[in-house]
Amino acid sequence: MPNKQTISARVFTISPNEINELQIKSVQEISALRGSVPVIWVDFDSPLNTQALAEIGEIFQLHPLSLKDVLSARQRPKIEHFPDYQFIVTKMVYLEERLKSEQLSIFFGENFVLTFQEKAGGDCLGALRESLRLGAASMRATSSDYLAYALIDMVVDGFFPVIKTIGDRLNDLEDEIFHNYNQQHAHYIHAIKRDIAELRRTIWPVRDALALLQREHINLVQNETRHYLRDCYDHALRIMELVESHQAMCSDLMDLLLSRENSRMNEILRVLTIISTIFIPPTFVAGIYGMNFHGDKSPLNMPELDWYWGYPFALSIMGLIMGGLLFWMWRNGWLTKVPSKKPVKNSALSWLPKSDRSRKSK
Repeated sequence: MPNKQTISARVFTISPNEINELQIKSVQEISALRGSVPVIWVDFDSPLNTQALAEIGEIFQLHPLSLKDVLSARQRPKIEHFPDYQFIVTKMVYLEERLKSEQLSIFFGENFVLTFQEKAGGDCLGALRESLRLGAASMRATSSDYLAYALIDMVVDGFFPVIKTIGDRLNDLEDEIFHNYNQQHAHYIHAIKRDIAELRRTIWPVRDALALLQREHINLVQNETRHYLRDCYDHALRIMELVESHQAMCSDLMDLLLSRENSRMNEILRVLTIISTIFIPPTFVAGIYGMNFHGDKSPLNMPELDWYWGYPFALSIMGLIMGGLLFWMWRNGWLTKVPSKKPVKNSALSWLPKSDRSRKSK
């Protein structure tokens, strides 16, 4: 007889007459509930030890390789077919300063659904739990395959707010680059690009898993449920399109960044060119008189070197030439003042860690 394992799990027992929610503390309680109702959902929202997981596997006749995948939190989203159940691994995503993900492992058989989460805390399944608590007639008639679909649908729909937030960040970052450009923006674009790449790696296999679940040879999936799975599959395709759109926008922002960098370099070169142009004539004048050919040696030399006002005269000539050049450049619009930087509301930098924002160039 196995030792009693202390666990923490939420159980929903679903029948045509009622839906009950229970909090259980041991594996033996799950064994007692198994088969007592048409559908049972056991939700483990915190990690289990190896022994407790093995005992649960014995109760529901789960393959050891499936249980091993539950313990490995770095699994790629996938679906595996077994004679008496289906095993699905997916990822719940959420966005803080950076993209985070949590593995969700789903088993569903003829009259049971098991969910194993990577860690304790919030998830995206709250709306489904609340629907079960309300006990609507549609939920009381829920089958295990429909409940599994509902879980996957909640996970897939959880991608949309994440993608929307990333899109908002990209739009704000575009405004930042236009109005408050600095070299640190390349770091921000790269950070968003990594998050988008992670989203793509996550949703791609989920889409493939949904396509497999719709196939006719899976007896555990009813025809009615396949219609819902098709809708969920469409959502996954839409997410893929949005992800690819955001990837393209990241590339466009990098091009814009390079364009702004070139524009900035051109502005610097323009200023340096103006300064050089202004100082070329005075340098020429100073170079001429620096040769020091005194007039007492030859009448063809520089008699003005001995003038009483020669030095002030030379400086005045230099000043007039410089002033004339500045006036000419101003008349041609070369000295147009660069527009001042405008603050951008809802700055794209607000989502970054303070340590990163503090490095923003002034």
